[in-house]
Amino acid sequence: MPVANGFAATAPDSTFSPLSFERREVGERDVRIEILFCGVCHSDLHTARGEWPGTVYPVIPGHEIVGRVTEVGAGVGKFALGDNVAVGCMVDSCHECDSCKEDLEQFCEKGATLTYNGQEPQTGMQTFGGYSDSIVVDERMVLSVPDGLDLAATAPLLCAGITTWSPLRHWGVGEGSRVGVVGLGGLGHMGVKLAHALGAEVTLFTTSPSKVEAGKALGADHVVVSTDAEQMKAVRGTLDFVLNTVAASHSLDPFIAALKRDGAVVLVGAPAEPHPTPAFGLFMPRRSLSGSMIGGIAETQEMLDFCAEKGIVSDIEMISMNQIDEAYERMLRGDVRFRFVIDMATLEPAAMEPAV
Repeated sequence: MPVANGFAATAPDSTFSPLSFERREVGERDVRIEILFCGVCHSDLHTARGEWPGTVYPVIPGHEIVGRVTEVGAGVGKFALGDNVAVGCMVDSCHECDSCKEDLEQFCEKGATLTYNGQEPQTGMQTFGGYSDSIVVDERMVLSVPDGLDLAATAPLLCAGITTWSPLRHWGVGEGSRVGVVGLGGLGHMGVKLAHALGAEVTLFTTSPSKVEAGKALGADHVVVSTDAEQMKAVRGTLDFVLNTVAASHSLDPFIAALKRDGAVVLVGAPAEPHPTPAFGLFMPRRSLSGSMIGGIAETQEMLDFCAEKGIVSDIEMISMNQIDEAYERMLRGDVRFRFVIDMATLEPAAMEPAV
């Protein structure tokens, strides 16, 4: 099988190191992609450092992949050599269950195959992600990158973009909606951009007064410093929908209180420790608390096409492959505006040696 090269974590406390590994041969419906850019998600850090259960080492993270088609299987009809394409958090699903038939592959009832730290149904091998020079993916899980989008800044749309787009669409956000977005990080800044572009009146909640102007520049109509009791009191009962992107445990009650009757708070941030459980704030005005994750392939393509139409991409900081450990430490400090993207041209195959 063809050899690929990447950067891997070999233990929860290891730094990243070069790894040569095998990618499967291109099958009938497969597409081989030269990876040009890969976004860095907080999920990558959680997995690489063993903070979520089930990490199999060595692990090569990366599920915000943009690249170019270099080989297609004989049965591939959607893509041709040289096409700009993308791969998100999934590289396969059963394609047969009710969820898959409804274009909700993220909820595959047999379990979607994750882009990394999963198991390929074709070979049984561990899946390795986008911190690598190439990947082979079933064409049904590959996305077209519309012309005009900056390729590097498109990469985070494959996770941060679709993670915020899917709940906005599912809960019917559009013209006339009054939407809150909690947090202004990698997810939050995309939530603000997308909700604004959908026509909503957007209120950003942040604990950082220094982010007020940044929030407004991204499209927020109002910015509320959530540690200010008077500002929070002023927004009680005013919002239809709140998208909570914060990946740290915190009280949800103030954001539930910001909802009107029948409003919903939807969680997309995944904290290591549970949030305190709200109760009474949900009862009287029939508010709801829910969660969401990524979207299916059709919905992700819809999001990419919408972003191309509206000129939306992620705000990024480009890094080289050998800066990934430093990038993880900076993510933990909140020192990124708003998403790191790896330029995979900085991964030099000639320097790669198989990991011991």
